[in-house]
Amino acid sequence: MTQRAFGLPILVLSGLNLMVILDGTIVILALPRLQEQMGLSSSGSAWTVTAYGLTFAGLMLLGGRIGDLFGRKRVLMVGVAVFTLSSLVCGLAQDEIMLILARGVQGIGGAIAAPSAMALVVSTYSAGPVRTRAIAIFGSMQAIGSVGGLVIGGALTQLNWRLVFLINVPIGIVIVLGAIFVLRDTAHHRAALDVPGSVLGTAACAAVVLGATEGPNWGWTSPVILGSLIAGAILLVAFIIVERSAQNPVLPLSLFKNRDRSVTFVALLLGSGVLGGMTYFVAQFLQNVVGYSPLIAGVASIPFTLGAGVGTAAASRAVVMVKPRWLLVLAGVFLAAAGVYGSTLDGGVQYWPTLLILLLAAGFGVGLVIVTGPLCLLVGVPVAEVGPLSAIGQMIFALGTPLSVGVLTPIAASRTLSMGGRTGRAALMTPAEIDALSSGYTLVLLICGVCAFVVGLIGFTLRYTPQQLALAQDAEKESQQSDV
Repeated sequence: MTQRAFGLPILVLSGLNLMVILDGTIVILALPRLQEQMGLSSSGSAWTVTAYGLTFAGLMLLGGRIGDLFGRKRVLMVGVAVFTLSSLVCGLAQDEIMLILARGVQGIGGAIAAPSAMALVVSTYSAGPVRTRAIAIFGSMQAIGSVGGLVIGGALTQLNWRLVFLINVPIGIVIVLGAIFVLRDTAHHRAALDVPGSVLGTAACAAVVLGATEGPNWGWTSPVILGSLIAGAILLVAFIIVERSAQNPVLPLSLFKNRDRSVTFVALLLGSGVLGGMTYFVAQFLQNVVGYSPLIAGVASIPFTLGAGVGTAAASRAVVMVKPRWLLVLAGVFLAAAGVYGSTLDGGVQYWPTLLILLLAAGFGVGLVIVTGPLCLLVGVPVAEVGPLSAIGQMIFALGTPLSVGVLTPIAASRTLSMGGRTGRAALMTPAEIDALSSGYTLVLLICGVCAFVVGLIGFTLRYTPQQLALAQDAEKESQQSDV
């Protein structure tokens, strides 16, 4: 076992975590340039985010179990290779179909690699202070990636939007080479793979999002749109049937027998949807309406990440003293206020103090949710089941962004078109068309605010105590320290 936390193994594993986080952040900043230079449509922009998010979230649990079956080092290397090659295709894409398909494959690569990375951190370092420090270094990449992605993504986008994807290629090559030489493989465990459940669940979400996203363009009575929505409903029913009888289901339906846990799942899905929707449309608003460059928009969004960090730190301490219902209500208030007030803005808004305060408030609310929600899932759960349940919670949380972007994009587009505007390249629009585009963005911010208020109401129904969350917090730490 490695005796020093900081070394080549943790740099390789943290590099993967950093690459995945960076990719999710910087792509959103690049979308306005993609619309301008590639002619990416409004729905194409949404699918650039959604195609990646659906495959990543939908196949994440399957990816973790493939790692158990074939060895995590080997699976991590395959996943990173897929992610790297698809990033190259994204960077060389000539049209939106090529880009969207490559983004979907990129999500598959991320879903294969990411679950094995954390498991390799645990298996590489011996239990105790060394492993604790290694886990802390690995986790810190989320904060570094979130802030760095805003700056790096903005700078790369201003040079050339293709660099946003191509930057993953050298990073991916270094990670694969590092894995070959410095990581040790884990033992293989025979377990049934729920491939049908993973595929059906992902396909159901994709079909529903396809119908919702393309409805305004194709017409809600179009046979393709109606067929997509009906197919989504049928696939969802098939998914539930398969999960009831699967030997090792990706989403055990027994989890929903506990009323408070079911409520928490809903709150996590809605909360992540609010986060994803706000992040996506605020980035569009800052560039297409306010007129910020990608770099300035990225730097201007840093307070959102800082606010989330403050909210996370505050929630980590407060959960052992305050009932979680009040923390979720407070989060709902902050996010609802940011969304509702944000819906009143226009292109003349000043960064100081208006946008700065709104970004800090929204970030703080998100920080409260991403700590309190997952801990609520773990109340009363044995240590041995903490890891699998945490993974399911991460999957549910990851689904929020692609679903919200897919559903809210056609709402924004419909509002813009109804006011005589058009979607697409803002650089070619008249002031009146920019105002119509702004109205579409602010409408979905209002919807995000209302959904945030609903998250607060849902959270208020939880009956957990601070003592229960303190035990859940201890179980989570013990699970992270246990051998794989």
